[in-house]
Amino acid sequence: MKLRNALGAASAIALMTATGAFADGHAKTITIATVNNGDMIRMQGYTDKFTEESGIAVEWVTLEENVLRQRVTTDITTKGGQFDIMTIGMYETPIWGANGWLVALDDLSAEYDAGDILPAMAGGLSHDGTLYAAPFYGESSMIMYRTDLMAKAGLEMPDAPSWSFIAKAARAMTDRDNEINGVCLRGKAGWGEGGAFITAMSNSFGARWFDADWNAQFDTREWSDTLNFFKNMMDDSGPSGYATNGFNENLSLFNQGKCGMWIDATVAASFVTGKDSTVADSVGFALAPDNGLGKRSNWLWAWALAVPAGTEKEAEAKQFIEWATSKDYIELVAANEGWANVPPGARTSLYENPEYTSVPFAKMTLDSILSANPNDSTVDPSPYVGVQFAAIPEFAGIASEVSQEFSAAYAGQQTVEEALAKAQAITNEAMEAAGYK
Repeated sequence: MKLRNALGAASAIALMTATGAFADGHAKTITIATVNNGDMIRMQGYTDKFTEESGIAVEWVTLEENVLRQRVTTDITTKGGQFDIMTIGMYETPIWGANGWLVALDDLSAEYDAGDILPAMAGGLSHDGTLYAAPFYGESSMIMYRTDLMAKAGLEMPDAPSWSFIAKAARAMTDRDNEINGVCLRGKAGWGEGGAFITAMSNSFGARWFDADWNAQFDTREWSDTLNFFKNMMDDSGPSGYATNGFNENLSLFNQGKCGMWIDATVAASFVTGKDSTVADSVGFALAPDNGLGKRSNWLWAWALAVPAGTEKEAEAKQFIEWATSKDYIELVAANEGWANVPPGARTSLYENPEYTSVPFAKMTLDSILSANPNDSTVDPSPYVGVQFAAIPEFAGIASEVSQEFSAAYAGQQTVEEALAKAQAITNEAMEAAGYK
């Protein structure tokens, strides 16, 4: 056994020497912080191929979404240097790029074809026209629903339904005796979890975070209507404990056959129709709901890979980013797992590929992405860019607190009115302290 291990180590050393992995006297290892979503977990399964090709080893730090955001924000603001690549999104990237905290991705290879990145994604991951993060996948949100339960309820899902239809359908599909909830939605605290969902939903009710003078707007009828509608529908037709359910919890419930409808990230489509889903053959898709006010309740997001400034392994980090967000990676996943399982929403060429456009959810995903406009997301004018967030540095902290108050209301620990009053105070105090007013 010792001889075999020694021979294995010798082979590894030979490989690293041949690929230049010992050029600086040490094996090249990059550390990547990422979110525990299915596509990221899948990518980790292919990392050995990257190491074989490049001689660069990869260490993964895989975290729940809220924890990831806390860890990478702390690391980049304190210049901690724990990570060579961070998984971030459209909120952080332009702000951190403007602050000089990220390495510009303006020198990617011609073969990578940065011009192929969907404009909606490239725009949200850039500052002053310079790309600072490459999208691993892009998403909006849409309705995923059980076609069998919808038919059993005697209803037909429109391509572009209203919230009133969703509430009606949720009641009709709820079957408590068989543990079927009519609708599963995020209630979990966190600005990018339940906070993202309720903010996108509020747009369709005519609500907004701020008026033109950066005054909080939680004392309005529109926000009251949003939260009361959400809580009433979820209390009637949602799962118990929905106040602590986020993306992964609702994905699990849907795949177990316990949700009639789930409104969430378009990227979930491959998982609810995949091998781990007990209802894969009975899933339909529709645009996120509206209220007839001209705004739907779908968001716009990308989980993207960025290089923090100050890393000593910038070249290696960029090499990994090119590999993981390339057309070749998409082809690799397609060859091994089928076109339905490739990372969606990032590249124009994917939606020009007939093998992918035949995937049942491909068109609805693209339509949802294209219908979300971060520059015009609210019914009344707002001073911020963003659909499910306001692209200002203070937002993450404020929205994390606000989402905690909302989740407490969902859980029955306070009234909706109390939660909104606290949200109003939290937001105005923070904005005044930051000098907006």
